[in-house]
Amino acid sequence: MTAPAMELRLVEDVIAAGGQLSLPDDGVHRICYVVHGEISSGELRIRDDQALGVCRSAELTAAACGATVWRYELAPEAVPTVTLAPRDGITREKLHQRLAWPVAGGILMRADSVSFPPGGCAYLHTHQGPGIRCLIDGGIRIDAMGHSASYGPGAAWFESGPDPVFAQAAGDRASRFIRVMVLPAALLGRSSIAYVNAADREKPKSQVYKGFVDQVIDA
Repeated sequence: MTAPAMELRLVEDVIAAGGQLSLPDDGVHRICYVVHGEISSGELRIRDDQALGVCRSAELTAAACGATVWRYELAPEAVPTVTLAPRDGITREKLHQRLAWPVAGGILMRADSVSFPPGGCAYLHTHQGPGIRCLIDGGIRIDAMGHSASYGPGAAWFESGPDPVFAQAAGDRASRFIRVMVLPAALLGRSSIAYVNAADREKPKSQVYKGFVDQVIDA
């Protein structure tokens, strides 16, 4: 049987106070990152700069302050994106990208953030799987495949993984992006980065990582 075409998506849910987002058990693996505000799922409460992995159905409810959530999804292309009912808020698509599939025999979804001091950079590097990044603070330039693009807060971009990337953060302020990657399950708890140039491997690195979710999934 041919495997279904898969894609990685990022949508933004702006959930009104007390609003609910109903996520069905539809074969989509999700990571929900709270940009601002607070949501609850059962007894679990997730606030600013925290994330929740959702592999089955879930009801997410915003607190009295409301919430803005970046929802990353690994989904069969044929499965539509769930959106908020108008009374509960608004869902905006930020980015989606079809994936070369399968990534590996067993996979994990990893959510983390990458922070840079003013003028920091990530030397030319690759990863072992694709991912979507979204800038939350500062500014960054991404050089990949012969092209350069600059991003400000709220802008998202896709990296394939094996294509080398150089990242240059803004020189006048700290920068940080939120990232979700699809990686081989063997990398559970391990870094996925590999530096292209041998001279860069031993250099001090300016980027700092914060992990949110590292979850092996069935796909």
